[in-house]
Amino acid sequence: MKKLSVLFLFISLFGFAQIQKVEPAFWWKGMKNPELQILVYGKDISKYSVELSDNIQVKDLTKTENRNYVFITVNTDEINTSSFKINFKEKNRTRYSYTYELKNRKPGSADRNSFTSKDVMYLIMPDRFANGDPSNDSQKNLADKLDRNAANGRHGGDLRGIINNLDYLKNLGATALWLTPANEDNEKQTSYHGYAQTDLYKIDGRYGTNEEYLELSRELQKRGMMLIQDYVTNHWGISHWLIQDLPTRDWIHQFADGEGKYGFKRSNYRTTSQFDTNVAEIDRQEALNGWFDTTMPDLNQSNPLVLKYLTQNAIWWIEYAELGGLRVDTYPYNDKVAMAKWAKAITDEYPKFNIVGEAWMYNPAHVSYWQKDSKIGEIDGYNSNLPSVMDFTLYTDLPSALKEEESWDKGMIKIYNSFGNDFLYPDINNILVFFENHDTERFNEIFNGDSRYYKMALALISTVRGIPQIYYGSEIGMRGEKSKGDADIRRDFPGGWKGDPQNAFNSETRTAEQKEFHDFTQKVLNWRKGKDVIHNGKTKHYMPKEKVYVYFRYNESEKVMVVINNNEKDQTFDLTRFAESLNGVSAGKDVISGRDFTIYSTGKLTVPAKSSLILDLK
Repeated sequence: MKKLSVLFLFISLFGFAQIQKVEPAFWWKGMKNPELQILVYGKDISKYSVELSDNIQVKDLTKTENRNYVFITVNTDEINTSSFKINFKEKNRTRYSYTYELKNRKPGSADRNSFTSKDVMYLIMPDRFANGDPSNDSQKNLADKLDRNAANGRHGGDLRGIINNLDYLKNLGATALWLTPANEDNEKQTSYHGYAQTDLYKIDGRYGTNEEYLELSRELQKRGMMLIQDYVTNHWGISHWLIQDLPTRDWIHQFADGEGKYGFKRSNYRTTSQFDTNVAEIDRQEALNGWFDTTMPDLNQSNPLVLKYLTQNAIWWIEYAELGGLRVDTYPYNDKVAMAKWAKAITDEYPKFNIVGEAWMYNPAHVSYWQKDSKIGEIDGYNSNLPSVMDFTLYTDLPSALKEEESWDKGMIKIYNSFGNDFLYPDINNILVFFENHDTERFNEIFNGDSRYYKMALALISTVRGIPQIYYGSEIGMRGEKSKGDADIRRDFPGGWKGDPQNAFNSETRTAEQKEFHDFTQKVLNWRKGKDVIHNGKTKHYMPKEKVYVYFRYNESEKVMVVINNNEKDQTFDLTRFAESLNGVSAGKDVISGRDFTIYSTGKLTVPAKSSLILDLK
């Protein structure tokens, strides 16, 4: 009897040994698009015939030049069981088998809400925020080990650390949490940033588990918040298991005159080639098909197998982790036709779902090209289907506007001109506004820690059209100099590690400087939550004079007046100029101080030097 049991165990293990990967490992019933492509990977797996149990039909079977892959397509609407077997047969004998599960969707999943202009997005690099579980700091199967003394090393921040501090984020006024990529990044060094992913279906073990990622999402939902996933469609890490054994040669872009095993050639980064009518084809190809770096192979989204893989993976995470949105990295570097299909497939499945793309361009026409229904895109017949884009024009203009001396085209007029381009965007309320992120100079570094500039900038992005995004630590005055390397703009949040000399999560242990930054941020963001006039109202702005920029947000029932005084002196000015916006207004309350103002269109208003004033008008 014992010998039979051992033999059965041996046969069972041997039977599954051939199948090394199945992706996605499971799926859901009731999706709008019932077509499911299942990737099966194993040594010489394609030499076997494929048969499904329960009389389920294979809609399509794709075998590639790599015998280790099979792509099986089924119609899930035709499957009436909660699971079925994928059998690999040789001469009518089943050699290997995998039980595939179809789960039930959470009620209302397709109709889930997503981030909008009502939200404030808080950006965290998980490795640098808080270490809630020191036991996962290093992993046996992951190359890059904990070394908090190394600027570009793993510092130990994780999902548990974020979960432990969600009340801090809620009290601050954040409503959406954007994490830089949390999927496995098993590169040998500098893996903490997560943009060279090596397993798209698995959370990096140094951050936690898939289950903890779902727990984070649900804990956010309990607090009226949501989780935004940072999704990378342009490239993977060179150690990704699919890259190490390519299903097809054209899964990634390889250049005949390139370097090394994979024909590496670096991108020229000129993504205006996507719509430049004068572009040379060689420049366009090198921009779009060139690699970001030697360790980041460029994916070929025009390969249908690749596009289907990326589409299903994004939907899998939305469904599994109950996501509230996606932020997509390096959007213009992708094949734009394929990405339009990718975005449409996701928003068809989830009609209210929001996706914001990183189109790091400095011309508003170039940025607006990438937003869904762009009139500029119509010039070449293109529609990205991408709901939201990032306002890199404002990001660029804001710090220089606050630093420069006033002239015809310098100083505060840059902000005025930036908003003068709003007509280019088909959905101006659905763009992400920010003054820094994980790739940029810390705003507080630019202004040498002067809180006055931070307050002016935050007041502005919190009251203009769009969705404000802030970067972890800026709300306590954190600094970082990009010229010293990316790690300097990604410092550890003080108090996130046991033994830290100071804890900025706790209001009682914040320094006076941290308290000044934090309290202002908390006041503005929490006020903003209930202001539909800020979320969806119209804008009227007035040309800056004497370094003072004034604008109004208004709708049929509310008005808010915002004054940004970038002068080194207090400024007193007549309100007569703003009569069309102040018509019917008699009073206002300062959002920050709570001070009441009597407002007359023929009166005067004094605003302190280097400050902002947000007035709730009545």
